[in-house]
Amino acid sequence: MYSLIKKALFCLPAEASHNITLPLLDISHRTGMIALVRAEVPAAPLTVMGIEFPNPVGLAAGLDKNADHIDALGALGFGFIEVGTLTPRPQPGNPKPRMFRLKAQRAIINRMGFNNKGIDHALAQIAKSSFKGVLGINIGKNFDTPVERAADDYLLCMRKCYAAASYIVVNLSSPNTPGLRTLQFGDELRHLLVLLKSEQATLAALHEKKVPLAVKIAPDLSDAEIGLIAAALIDNEIDAVIATNTTLERAAVQDSPYKDEAGGLSGAPLTDKSAHVIAVLSEALQGRLPIIGVGGIMSGADAAAKIAAGASLVQIYSGFIYRGPELIREAALAIAAGKA
Repeated sequence: MYSLIKKALFCLPAEASHNITLPLLDISHRTGMIALVRAEVPAAPLTVMGIEFPNPVGLAAGLDKNADHIDALGALGFGFIEVGTLTPRPQPGNPKPRMFRLKAQRAIINRMGFNNKGIDHALAQIAKSSFKGVLGINIGKNFDTPVERAADDYLLCMRKCYAAASYIVVNLSSPNTPGLRTLQFGDELRHLLVLLKSEQATLAALHEKKVPLAVKIAPDLSDAEIGLIAAALIDNEIDAVIATNTTLERAAVQDSPYKDEAGGLSGAPLTDKSAHVIAVLSEALQGRLPIIGVGGIMSGADAAAKIAAGASLVQIYSGFIYRGPELIREAALAIAAGKA
């Protein structure tokens, strides 16, 4: 069924297709028609970050930026949903066109630029939804907030979403917000992590619950840089790390007419690169905090490889666009088989 739907959707520009598909998914959920595309995902509960997940396959941030569609997406079989990236104030993102499908390479380039309706809108949507599963909230800074004041935006978002989130993700790795990736390094990273952990402790006391804090990193890092990031995460007792975001590298898409488009590349060209980052992270972390693996999961084998590299959970996005809900089941089964 999804192959037929995809054929029609892929006739449209990428962002137009995205904007049509999600409202249609909402309608299919309300009418019960979602059963036609939903894959039955076997239960495989596991506990990560102190949270029980029904299965290890989640939806990465970026698809449902505003938490407008979590009920429908939650009915597809995902073990968890991550919304965002959300910023303190609404912002339109970068000029269009800003999303491109590279069909031959099974990839996507996007330079969306944290387009979202603001964290208050998302929290209102979450409050009126019926979704009761594991919900991650991914937060970022507004484009016009200076990098040296980025902590203000992260802390504001953290305070606002703490009560609604199962876990919170600090996105330091989008390539589409100028200067953002500099926060992954050195004193800037350590200073930010100190502030975030202090705020987490304050909010945990206020709300009488601890909401885990994860940091999302880029794939475009040297092994030495990954080691330094891992040390900072350990020293500041961060609860998890998400690896990875999209890449700026274009070596695998030189045959595409879109190869020179600015933005982050996701999909199949990212598969091995993200797995390498996970493996290096895993070696550096030595089990001190869990890894959520994302990047180029296009098959069950790709998902199992992320787990084998050291991830505890996985997330999909581009693979979901190209494969549909069947990838959720395929990934869950492959992970289970790999652990057997």
